[in-house]
Amino acid sequence: MENPVINTKMVESPIKITENALREIKNIITQKNVPEGYGLRVGVQGGGCSGLSYQLGFDKPREHDNQYNIDGLSIIIDKRHLLYLAGMEIDFQDGLNARGFTFNNPNAKSTCGCGSSFSTH
Repeated sequence: MENPVINTKMVESPIKITENALREIKNIITQKNVPEGYGLRVGVQGGGCSGLSYQLGFDKPREHDNQYNIDGLSIIIDKRHLLYLAGMEIDFQDGLNARGFTFNNPNAKSTCGCGSSFSTH
């Protein structure tokens, strides 16, 4: 007797994370002993010189969240933030001139000089 096929749909993450950023995030998880069950929360908040700023941190999923998996890393995004984050790419620069996470967001109409805040107007 054959096993019945269960129709499942994999939801692709609305953001991309480069290999450099994934490597750095996984290093941070190890170095900071991030507890099991926590994922990388990616979000936005009001503020910053351009109106909205990006948030990255480790957290547990909440009621209004969507969860995604990128290369074994749990990504948590509040459903209300998807409009601002869809299509965004997170990278990590480790060069002489700059070190840190960078955000390439096609939804941003303008960004500030530091690259950590943006506007959609």
